[in-house]
Amino acid sequence: MRIHSLEHQPAEGPAKIADWAAARGHTLARTALYAAAAPPALDAFDLLVIMGGGMNIYQYRDHPWLVPEKEFLRRAIDAGKPILGMCLGAQLLADVLGGKVYQNPEKEIGWFPVTFGDRTGLFAEFPESLNVMHWHGDTFDVPPGARLVAGSAGCPRQAFVWGDRVVGLQFHLEIGAVNVADLANVAAEDLTPGRFVQTAAQLTETPADLPTAHASLFALLDALAEFRT
Repeated sequence: MRIHSLEHQPAEGPAKIADWAAARGHTLARTALYAAAAPPALDAFDLLVIMGGGMNIYQYRDHPWLVPEKEFLRRAIDAGKPILGMCLGAQLLADVLGGKVYQNPEKEIGWFPVTFGDRTGLFAEFPESLNVMHWHGDTFDVPPGARLVAGSAGCPRQAFVWGDRVVGLQFHLEIGAVNVADLANVAAEDLTPGRFVQTAAQLTETPADLPTAHASLFALLDALAEFRT
């Protein structure tokens, strides 16, 4: 199976998604949109993953590739491709599907629990709650026709499913243990005090249930892979 990853900045790669693809014997191709690479042809992949990024989805002047990316996502959805969006990727999907994206009342940065109120279909293998990595200041309205799957204390709209094969996750289920060196590039700018903003020390304390989170990600990807077109 051919997996394709759309990427918005160098530090936001597929991470555990790449591990899943390798474990299942799938191929993984990557497009660096931030380096002006063009999205792939629709017939070049079977499953699309859209990674995160530090930009807002409406920053067209600073990131002009956002416009063709959204047009590409619309075509991929219309073609019936299974799609998973992470953080910025979820916001892009929400926007393309008619949901508004805007500032969340609180920034949410750190390991915080997400509660899954809908554990059916693609989320049948998920536990009721998971500690996952959050790193966002924006949120989305659930797109028309989609169903809300999960929420958290800091952000009530954490995941949605549109149709049977388009999924948006506001959190980073693909991230493993956080490296202090990686944090050094962003901590000074992003880690301003807030109710849902952890310190650098807290961010590097890996939750005990991280293996369960990654197993849940693998189960979600396995389920999406069943919709291969």
